[in-house]
Amino acid sequence: MSAQFGKVGVLYGGKSAERDVSIMSGTGVHQALRSAGIEAHLFDTGVRSLAELAEERFDRVFIALHGRYGEDGTIQGALELLQVPYTGSGPLASALAMDKTMTKRIWINEGLPTPRFEVLDRRSDLAAAAARLGLPLIVKPPHEGSTIGVTKVSDAAAMSPAYALAAEYDEQVLAESFISGRELTVAILGTGDAARALPVIEIVAPEGNYDYEHKYFTDDTRYLCPAPLPEAVAQRVQEISVAAYRTLGCEGWGRADVMLDADNQPYLLEVNTSPGMTGHSLVPMAAAASGMSYEALCVEILRDARCKVSGRLS
Repeated sequence: MSAQFGKVGVLYGGKSAERDVSIMSGTGVHQALRSAGIEAHLFDTGVRSLAELAEERFDRVFIALHGRYGEDGTIQGALELLQVPYTGSGPLASALAMDKTMTKRIWINEGLPTPRFEVLDRRSDLAAAAARLGLPLIVKPPHEGSTIGVTKVSDAAAMSPAYALAAEYDEQVLAESFISGRELTVAILGTGDAARALPVIEIVAPEGNYDYEHKYFTDDTRYLCPAPLPEAVAQRVQEISVAAYRTLGCEGWGRADVMLDADNQPYLLEVNTSPGMTGHSLVPMAAAASGMSYEALCVEILRDARCKVSGRLS
């Protein structure tokens, strides 16, 4: 299999707030590819330069970076310039999906369901925004992931500290109506008409708090896969997730996060274009539920690696 893929770089680490998670993801992917007989090499973009990346002369790379500089179109654009095929979405789709505000504007324009929102900055009247959206609501930085900088606000007095926390990560802050209900996620593989949803996962976190710690470092959160949903509801959740992915122009693989309210109405929250691949991660879990091993999942994602702007296939 090594001859089929050549020399493969696994880009991990990086400089974002999700560096630690990326290191776990990249390490897992690297081990899986090596187990499959692929010549894979770890490359930490947080400590090594683009010049060094060019010097490695990788035949293709697996992007296991999360957050800024790895999931936002930055590294994707650099790889296009270097003419190195890479996994996942291209520069534009990556940038759009990373910006939750732009994502929501596009979805609303396309008629896809997503919670109401407002964009806040230091001049905003926080109390007025809370009154318009209603409480409780969610305050978060629109360019971060893994629930970093996110606060659930149940009292208008908590708006200021919630805004301050989110503003540590972004100049503008996103306030979003809180959808009370079931937390779901849908892994997606493929591109365009070939994009397909894997089984829906329901996330049941302690006291409904699916934070950074519960995502990656404890075993307290339960994951139900496939989610115990009526067939028609599960199909609807999968359909809007794939539609959300396609609308942003995503490619290769990704994961859509969805809230399901008491009336079984789904609301799209975001699409991750480089989801976690750790031992606690959800894309490998959904793949396993569909009969695909972690190793096979990594190989399938790598097989789809290509340059998107130039059209060069490899």
